[in-house]
Amino acid sequence: MLKKIILAIEFTILFFGVPLFIFFDKNIIHPSSLVLPVIIGLILYFRKQKDFHLGDLVRLNISKQMWIRQIVVLIIIALFLTGFVLVFEPENLFNLPKGNILIWGVLMLLYPVFSAYGQEIIFRKFLFMRYRSLFQNRWLLIFASGVTFSFVHIIFFSVISIIFSFVAGVYLAWVYSRTESVLFNAILHGVLGDLVFTFGLGQHFWVDMMKWL
Repeated sequence: MLKKIILAIEFTILFFGVPLFIFFDKNIIHPSSLVLPVIIGLILYFRKQKDFHLGDLVRLNISKQMWIRQIVVLIIIALFLTGFVLVFEPENLFNLPKGNILIWGVLMLLYPVFSAYGQEIIFRKFLFMRYRSLFQNRWLLIFASGVTFSFVHIIFFSVISIIFSFVAGVYLAWVYSRTESVLFNAILHGVLGDLVFTFGLGQHFWVDMMKWL
C-alpha cells in the first residue's frame, strides 16, 4: 500500500505538478527544451528494467488490419478537422502552409521525429510501464494516459488544445494497449500533429505560430 501511495504521489507531481509549474511560470523554461533531457533520462530508466530492450522503442510488428484501420481513422480525422476549421475558424484554413510554406515543410518533417516520438515514449511507454500497477484496469490506464496527455497541453493556453489532446490521448493510448509499439504510435501521433498544423489549428498547439505567418 505504501508503495502505491508513493507511486501515486510521484505520478501526480510528474504529470500534473510539472505542467502546472510551467503554466504559472511560463517564462522560466520553454517546454520543448525539456523533451530531449527527459527522453535521455527515461532511456536510462528503461535500461534498468529487466523486461526492457532498446529494440522495444523501434519495434513495428503491426498487422495489416491494424494499419488499414488506423489509416481509415486518420482519414476520418482529417475530414473532421477540415469541417471544424471551416465552421469555427474559416479564416485559418491552411493558415500555416499558406502563410509560411518553409516553416510548414520543416514542421511536417521534424514534428513526428522530435516531438511526437518523444511524447509517445513519455505518455505511453513510460506511463504504461511505470504505473501499470497503479492503474490495474486496462481502461483506467488508457484514461490516465489520455488525461495526463491532455493536461500537459495547458501550457498552450487553449481549450481546443486540451479537448483535442484528450481525445487523441485516449485514442493513442488505446492503440498502444493493443500494439505496444512506440514507433507505430509515434507515426500516428506525427500524422495527427501534421494534420492539425496543415488544416489550420496549429496556433492552438504552438503559442508563437502566428508570429511566423
